[in-house]
Amino acid sequence: MSQFIKIYEDNPNEAAIKKVVNVLRDGGLIIYPTDTVYGLGCDITNTKALERIAKIKGIKLEKANFSFICSDLSNLSDYVKQINTSTFKILKRALPGPYTFILPGNNDLPKEFRKKKTVGIRVPDNNITIEIVKMLGNPIVSTSIHDEDEVLEYSTDPELIFEKWQNLVDLVIDGGYGDNVPSTIIDLSGHEPEVIRVGKGDVDII
Repeated sequence: MSQFIKIYEDNPNEAAIKKVVNVLRDGGLIIYPTDTVYGLGCDITNTKALERIAKIKGIKLEKANFSFICSDLSNLSDYVKQINTSTFKILKRALPGPYTFILPGNNDLPKEFRKKKTVGIRVPDNNITIEIVKMLGNPIVSTSIHDEDEVLEYSTDPELIFEKWQNLVDLVIDGGYGDNVPSTIIDLSGHEPEVIRVGKGDVDII
């Protein structure tokens, strides 16, 4: 049976965060709030959990474009090739914030992602997410959850999300209403920054 936990963003309860982290360490899937839409995530180091997310999304794991959710930029060198100063300045300026940055992946990526030349890196401006990733000790792999609704592309009400997803995931966090505008995606893997999707983040940052 899936758990439904209320966590307040302005003061995330440590015991509640620990519960979430334990679920992730056990290979569980969580739905959690970010600074944009609610996300579906798992521990980056757990192959079975990664395969479960890919199955839910109806895609092959090696073809999946999941984001890596980090708590800050200190994990970057674990997954990303050496980046130049101007790229680092953009990241520093924009993060934490509602952006996904596409960066060149290195050879230390988890084996499931080694065939990919690039990775999407995200540091959401949301205390709940940041505290989960910090306590877990490594990034979580994430994808947005979409709604079948004609009007809204993304689900925003955590109680409705729980109703819909409780048989597919192990834990849903109620972090308040989510946004229904996704992150802005910017590709920094080439010579010039390229905006792939305009979302919540202001593209003038680059």
